[in-house]
Amino acid sequence: MKVKYIFKSAGLAAVTALGLLVAGSYGAEDFSTAAGLPVLEKQEKALSEKIVAEPKLVALYSRRGDARLFLGRYREARADYEKMIELDPAQDVPHWRLGIAYYFCGDYEKSARQFEKYHAYGARDRENGIWQFLARVKSAGLEKARAGMLEYTAFDREPFPSLYEMFAGKKSGDEMLAEVKSKGLEKDGAVSFFANYYAGVNEEILGHPEKAMALLGKAAGSEWGKTSEGGPAYMWQCARLHLVELQKKAAKPAGKAPEEKK
Repeated sequence: MKVKYIFKSAGLAAVTALGLLVAGSYGAEDFSTAAGLPVLEKQEKALSEKIVAEPKLVALYSRRGDARLFLGRYREARADYEKMIELDPAQDVPHWRLGIAYYFCGDYEKSARQFEKYHAYGARDRENGIWQFLARVKSAGLEKARAGMLEYTAFDREPFPSLYEMFAGKKSGDEMLAEVKSKGLEKDGAVSFFANYYAGVNEEILGHPEKAMALLGKAAGSEWGKTSEGGPAYMWQCARLHLVELQKKAAKPAGKAPEEKK
């Protein structure tokens, strides 16, 4: 999904003064490692201090929301993204990151609605449609989610047309991956990352956690993803978080109540 911000130049300058990256550029740190997470924690703390001084600066909530999501603090990320909209309602429709925060919080109805709003803003972005579908699977079940998938006619970037058919039940994950290989795209870092990520998520919703974790592990280990910027960097973080949450779920004894996210 594309990263689009609607900030005034003064807001960008204020965040840049903190030594933080803005406008969707998250740098090349591997935040899945112990060395990376403290970087995020320092950024989150610096942003929180800046927000005390400038509580109406939308750009600060945007960047802190990202840091908090990447740290797995989903409810706090959601609050920051919602604060952006409170301060500037123009942020609402294009705010797909809020839809992702809702998803990781378990607010699946709100998540689906947020992606449906974005569809009016970016009607050729099948990745947005995938997240709307995933949220609907959680809230209404696979059959209803497939029946309510958003419609697309214009060509999207690879491998998303094939991924969308996979989620619609028209081909399996293995068939989608074989198609990527047959097109000679398996060595394309971006295509390989997204193919593995969403094939893993597909296996999760189909009830195959071991296969899901193997594919998500490939996505989280993607060197292309780790060194990307903007939207791709954000989605690499989401792949990593998806894997972490699935691993937590697999490690829990049967019948144990899920822990509340911070």
